[in-house]
Order: sequence, then structure tokens, then C-alpha cells
Amino acid sequence: MARVLRVARSSSLFGLGSRFYSTPAEVSHGGGASRVLAKDRNVQWVFLGCPGVGKGTYASRLSTLLGVPHIATGDLVREELASSGPLSRQVPSLLSFHFHLMNLSPLCRVSVSLVMVLSSTFTLMQLSEIVNQGKLVSDEIIVNLLSERLEAGEAKGESGFILDGFPRTMRQAEILGDVTDIDLVVNLKLPEEVLVDKCLGRRTCNQCGKGFNVAHINLKGENGKPTISMDPLLPPPRCMSKLITRADDTEEVVKARLRIYNETSQPLEEYYRSKGKLMEFDLPGGIPESWPRLLEALRLDDYEEKQSAAA
Repeated sequence: MARVLRVARSSSLFGLGSRFYSTPAEVSHGGGASRVLAKDRNVQWVFLGCPGVGKGTYASRLSTLLGVPHIATGDLVREELASSGPLSRQVPSLLSFHFHLMNLSPLCRVSVSLVMVLSSTFTLMQLSEIVNQGKLVSDEIIVNLLSERLEAGEAKGESGFILDGFPRTMRQAEILGDVTDIDLVVNLKLPEEVLVDKCLGRRTCNQCGKGFNVAHINLKGENGKPTISMDPLLPPPRCMSKLITRADDTEEVVKARLRIYNETSQPLEEYYRSKGKLMEFDLPGGIPESWPRLLEALRLDDYEEKQSAAA
């Protein structure tokens, strides 16, 4: 976490961006931005929502629209597993020293960090087992992966961010709040039946890396709830024979992940709601129906039109 804190104090990722965007600074609890204020930096947003709700899809689209990096901690974990990187073998337990590390001299901080690296071991097999069983990866691992990603972005001159999958716990939210200001937290929602079907339908092309979904969803509305229909997002013919399924996208694991998320998400939602930063958004359907309504809720519908006209 020392690296995250250092980046937080020096990097444009935490508030010194060179471009200007209008960002929803005040949020109504009913689901829309009540007022928009200009800020002298890029947006710093968080996307919450159950596994499979579409955080990555919409965060990625907004990332492109606003010109800020989309950082998905789930992708960081999977990349770590695929690369057998150093964090999959050794994970420094820096979080327990989060506050008083900043009061030490730089040399002491390095010394303490080295001791902690040497005393904390986490094997690739253990990390893989946690992911494949649908369990939450520890705060230490996630924060260190995010730290590395932010440092890499800083070196490339990135500004602002849209976080997807972080924070997942109150501890992570408090750490994030200590190092930077979050402008807005978007909480995407879908019924559990839809979430399960979406997760089981996810596919990735092992050649181009693009994601698709073969599920055709048509949930009939009951008890005043609307019907939700989503067409499959099918791959082009060149990718059809190269589709793979994530190891953790089995019905048992998906339901376990949803259960764990629901158990841990309520305090997180209340935390951001109490700060006036939570925007709850019920997805009305697939991308064609949901994207324009999300932009409207974020007060970005005009922004997209202006960007398209300028292109």
C-alpha cells in the first residue's frame, strides 16, 4: 500500500489531471445526478454491482467516452495468474502498516516493506484456488495489484480512473478514501436470475481477447417488475471456434460469488450512500436499452453527442 500512497501524493491519477470534464458531483439517491459541477481534473469513479451485471461493459464504454483508464481488478487478478507474476508468489502485507508507514522516513519505509515482502508468501496455486471457487481475493493482494497498475498508468501519463471491482470491502473503501476523493459511485443492478444466465453465457476469444455472451435472456416481469430482455452478443465467424469460458463461470461458483457479494455489498453501499456519492441504476435490458439511459442518468447524453459531432 505504500506504493499506492506514494502515487496518491504525486500522481495526476489522484486529482491533478490536465483535461476538463463536467462530472456528477452531487447524486440523488433515486438514481440520477442532481447537479453537475466542473472539476479541474478527470473523473474518479467507482462501479459497483454483482458479478456479471455489466460493470466492465459500461465502465469500458465510459472510459472511452471520457478518456480515462478503466481499471478492473478482476482482470488484474486473472492477468497475474496467467503471467505467474511476483504478486502471485509473494504478496507484501502492507495494509496493516497503512497509517504509520507514512510517518516513517523513506529509507525506513523501504526497509519495513522489504521485511514484509520476505515474511509474506502467497502461492500461485492458492490464488488460483480462491478465484476458481468464487471467493474474494484478500485486500492485500488486490491493493498491491491496483498499486502496480496505478504506477504503470502514472508512467504513461494517465489521468483519472474508473474503478471496476474495487472496492469490494469496507476496508478497501476506507483505504481508497484515505488516499483520494471519489466523485461518484455507480451501483448497477439486475435480478439474480439474469445475473446467473449472463455469467454462464460469457465467452472470450482466446485469440483477439474480446468478450462475448451467448445467453439469450427474456425474464418476464412479475409483481410490478418490468420484463428484461437481452439479446446475445455473438462473436464474428472468425472468433466462433476460438471461444473459451472462464474457469470460475460455473453455476455453483457464480451463485457462490453472488452470495458473497450480497453479504459484503450492503455496508459498502450504505457507506457511499451516507456520503451522498451513490447512484443506483437498474439496468432496463441490454446495451441498446441501458447505455442511453445510463448516459442520461450521468448527465452525459449531451457530452456523447458533442464528442460524436467533433469526431
